[in-house]
Amino acid sequence: MFSDTLNLYRNAYRGLTRKVWLLSIVMLVNRSGTMVLAFMTLYCRHLGFTIAQGGWVVAIYGLGSVTGALIGGRLSDKFGFYFIQFLALFLGGLMFFILGVMETYSSICISAFTLAMVNESFRPANATAIAHYSTPENRTQSFSLVRLAINIGFGIGIALGGLLASIDYHLLFWVDGATNIFAAVTLVIILPRVSVAQQHTAPKERKSISPTISAYHDTVFLKFLFYQLLFAICFFQLFTTIPLFFKVGLHLSEFSIGIVMAVNGLVIALFEMVLVFKLEGRKPYLLLISYGSLIMGLAFLFLNLTFMSGLLVAFTAMLTITVAEMLSMPFMNSYYINRSSNITRGQYAGLYTVTWSTAQVIGSSTGALFAGRFGFPVLWILIFVISVVAAAGFYVMQKKANLLTANRLLT
Repeated sequence: MFSDTLNLYRNAYRGLTRKVWLLSIVMLVNRSGTMVLAFMTLYCRHLGFTIAQGGWVVAIYGLGSVTGALIGGRLSDKFGFYFIQFLALFLGGLMFFILGVMETYSSICISAFTLAMVNESFRPANATAIAHYSTPENRTQSFSLVRLAINIGFGIGIALGGLLASIDYHLLFWVDGATNIFAAVTLVIILPRVSVAQQHTAPKERKSISPTISAYHDTVFLKFLFYQLLFAICFFQLFTTIPLFFKVGLHLSEFSIGIVMAVNGLVIALFEMVLVFKLEGRKPYLLLISYGSLIMGLAFLFLNLTFMSGLLVAFTAMLTITVAEMLSMPFMNSYYINRSSNITRGQYAGLYTVTWSTAQVIGSSTGALFAGRFGFPVLWILIFVISVVAAAGFYVMQKKANLLTANRLLT
């Protein structure tokens, strides 16, 4: 039994390129300092601002992310993902330092927007890099490996962030900024430079699913992004209303909140690669994403089980959200990458990141406002409904794709 399990893990990690492993190291370094965003609403509350104001700061960060994603996607196609990744990491680190010394609400909002614009331009460039360094056969595994590094780092960062926040909230910004800059330096040291010409002349892949050239004209992809938006609105409660609910609803300490949220990264680190390896090619991507969306909704219903121990409720909900994340996010990446080409990949990655950033704006602002006006229990029911709609949307998309394939075979 032990040897079978060991072989399963070996197979799950086999065949990945050396450069994907090196890129994962960069992401591990970077995300080990990730802590500011998860504690931003609590930090704003610490400074004396309202729950709604804290939610708006995260929403403004999301607006900056939208801008950064659009810029990063286009610039990675034009100047290359290598240069954009380095610039975003280095300048983002400097912006964390600046945000940490801001005290007025307006200066915090402006700094948060600028930080997000710079920092989040990294994402489309990074997605393009993963696609470049991987092969079509192991692309989902490659994305999962980078996600694994991100989530191990996230687990370290959140747990450390809870400890630092209990000492001094300003320490969060210094650590986050330092790891950003260290990751930028690590990128230059361990990964060889890739020119724009090399990026655009990568080895031929299987033909992309989409017959269109531009991501902006791919109607199936745009429909996918709409349902992804709904999913992401629900998911981003993880960084805004959920930490607040753990604090004011379940009465957990900052340290306990950090430990509970670290479960997300730990479980992903242990099981996601194996899960992806077992599911890749066995079920359509959209169907798996649909299952994940439905499970996401159930996680928020669990938050209403307040007759149980607060710590047990928090752990149960976090574990369920993590399962939903593992079933959906790796395959979301592979779905849109398969629809793109080497030349338009930045566009697809940019729009994909924009959708996540837009969801962050909507989810962060409206979630906090809704909770403040109607209470957390009503918010969790609303999030459940949105998750179900997203699940149904992905499911219907897959059914239509099956029907289209069947009609092509008949003709």
